[in-house]
Amino acid sequence: MVVVKYVLGVVFAFLLFMAGWQMNSMISYAHAEEVVLPAQPESVKQFTFDREKPSPQDWIKESQIHVYSDKIVIDLANARWAKFTDTNSMDPVFDKGNNVIQIIPTNEKQLAVGDIITYQSKYMKDPIIHRIIEISNDEQGWYATVKGDNNDSPDPGRIRFDQVRKVVVGVLY
Repeated sequence: MVVVKYVLGVVFAFLLFMAGWQMNSMISYAHAEEVVLPAQPESVKQFTFDREKPSPQDWIKESQIHVYSDKIVIDLANARWAKFTDTNSMDPVFDKGNNVIQIIPTNEKQLAVGDIITYQSKYMKDPIIHRIIEISNDEQGWYATVKGDNNDSPDPGRIRFDQVRKVVVGVLY
């Protein structure tokens, strides 16, 4: 009988210990949610991940990419190559010296918000390469609003499909 009482006492003590340990873990977790991190200097940019930003769509399927020990082959019709001037408008995606692969889209239905296009602006001599941030229609038909990732505001005017020259399908660093 003494042995049974001893075993029950040990089991009870063990269960009490486990319950306390579990409660401590839950309390610690609840308090961890309330931890306030020290303030960062104004010069340190904070990264937030609270919303999804539009990314370019997948223009190149996995079946089109062939990796060998001595080369990479991408089966891509109408491919074009481009380099950039140093405008910083698309930092950090690409900058001067980076290379991109582009294709010529055949209709506006191929383009989506998040795609990066090269277009001929009515306001500039050289083509501009910026991201589509909105697509809509008006009395003249399809148009896109574009913006450089590192710019504060969208480019002026509505970009019509006849102004679109190419769409970026790959960036090579």
